[in-house]
Amino acid sequence: MTEQPIRPAATVIIARAAVPQYEILMLRRTNAAVFAGGMYVFPGGKIDKADADPELINYFSPLGAPQRLQQKALGEAWQSCWVAGIRETFEESGILLAYTEDGALADTSNMNLDQARAEIHAGSLTLKALCAREQLTLAVDQIHYFNRWVTPAGRPRRFDTRFFITAAPLNQLHRHDGAETTESIWISPSEALQRNSNDDFGMMTVTIKQLETLNAHQSLTSLLTMASSQTDFPYYAPSLPAAQPKSS
Repeated sequence: MTEQPIRPAATVIIARAAVPQYEILMLRRTNAAVFAGGMYVFPGGKIDKADADPELINYFSPLGAPQRLQQKALGEAWQSCWVAGIRETFEESGILLAYTEDGALADTSNMNLDQARAEIHAGSLTLKALCAREQLTLAVDQIHYFNRWVTPAGRPRRFDTRFFITAAPLNQLHRHDGAETTESIWISPSEALQRNSNDDFGMMTVTIKQLETLNAHQSLTSLLTMASSQTDFPYYAPSLPAAQPKSS
């Protein structure tokens, strides 16, 4: 069997304040998807060549102290990872992690971005072109690198994924794309894990592991404090259990 190539990817865990525990935006992938079909996931996807466009740096917010440390941890691909996370989040959920010209996080309720979202997904519009047209600055300073996971060998698709954490912009509505993702939900880590244990909320192992870690935090403030103060960025490369020989 030919081994699958490992594709670089970025995923953003988007959280909002809620009681009794903060909630995370999760999307349900279409059942027809080769990778994670029917599973609930965080917004994200593979890194594209255009995400490394050096001119995109002109549309970055200044990096804060946490991001400068995270930049070093991400290495040479740091720009592509952040950009891919922002782009894929916009494509899949409609949430735009960017500032408008007045320095406020984008209020997409007053912006007609449906066409732009479709064009970016189709590849006929770049994120750079959207930023130039709408006078946007990518809100990199609000997005924190969390950890990195590599899909085990033997899976039909393999990714080397950088996970990020951010707070949901206040004046934006999410909406799944209706193609790659067919449902969307705000759900607390504890509820997602409980429903998964009841076989009512399918998730990949990596998603479950992330939620188990995030479940240690009750409030959005606690989660963001952890994400912004982290100095160690774990790298996970699990392997599948070896197949057991059939008994005779």
